[in-house]
Amino acid sequence: MKSFLKGKKDKTNGEAPGALTASTSHPGFSTGGSHAPEGPEFSIQRIYLKSLSYAAPSSPSIFQEEWKPTVDMQIQTHNSKISEGLHEAVIKVTVVGKSNEKPVFTVEVEQAGVFVANKFTDEQLSAVLGGMCPNILFPYAREAITELATRGTFPPIYLAPINFDLVYAQALEKQSHETQK
Repeated sequence: MKSFLKGKKDKTNGEAPGALTASTSHPGFSTGGSHAPEGPEFSIQRIYLKSLSYAAPSSPSIFQEEWKPTVDMQIQTHNSKISEGLHEAVIKVTVVGKSNEKPVFTVEVEQAGVFVANKFTDEQLSAVLGGMCPNILFPYAREAITELATRGTFPPIYLAPINFDLVYAQALEKQSHETQK
């Protein structure tokens, strides 16, 4: 299998040292080999919408007012172990659209996924679940938020991409500084 992380080639097996190996396991699909990967294994089993909420408390009167939009966004992530090597990661995105400081709509999306993550150290697994999985899920949540805002006849909400690997690293650093005090 090919590594999806770039780095120096290892002379023994041709993959980058410490690289994650992507694999798939779908019913009726065979990769041709019967041996399990030696290194860490990661795959997506399912991506799904866990919860969806939309409210437009100021409708229809807001449509008669001058439109001066602002958007507030909050993001939360969490994960849980389903069974050995199987984890659920969830990203919850709440967007409140306002005009003239008055709430116009609220969209809340919980996008989730079930991921296979085997043969990782605890530190690596934490980084995969805290960074990589939210990176995978966020575009789906963004799409749902944009769709709901436009269905409410509001302008589309185009949320900027977020690097959850960096957010995770910053959270670890902050936690490290707090424990040192």
